[in-house]
Amino acid sequence: MSDRIEKLCTEKGMRMTDQRRVIARVLSEAQDHPDVEELHRRAHAVDPHISIATVYRTVRLFEEAGIITRHDFRDGRSRYEEHQDEHHDHLIDMKTGQVVEFMDPEIEALQEAIARKLGYRLVAHRLELYGMPLED
Repeated sequence: MSDRIEKLCTEKGMRMTDQRRVIARVLSEAQDHPDVEELHRRAHAVDPHISIATVYRTVRLFEEAGIITRHDFRDGRSRYEEHQDEHHDHLIDMKTGQVVEFMDPEIEALQEAIARKLGYRLVAHRLELYGMPLED
């Protein structure tokens, strides 16, 4: 569904301009973790009047509302994805910059066990793996 983010914005009482709708749609349709420049490129293809400043303001607004999540994957660019209730981790391909989402129950259990062993109840965590493709 390409209007999930737009619906969330409306539910939160956000005023939706035509340009915000385009940016919301681009984010909803993204299968990757685009940065602001890539979001601008995609939104600009739909509406040539969308400026990069509008994209920056809109992603900040969406992030503050908890609609999207910002990630910094050590490449100097903030990347965005729709906020998800289901937890997942990321593997970043250091050669291509591709971000692979994954969820591993064993890793999740191990993190919980480590926190418990150290006397803590785990309330949040983020796992980012950085790798290079194996040589064939």
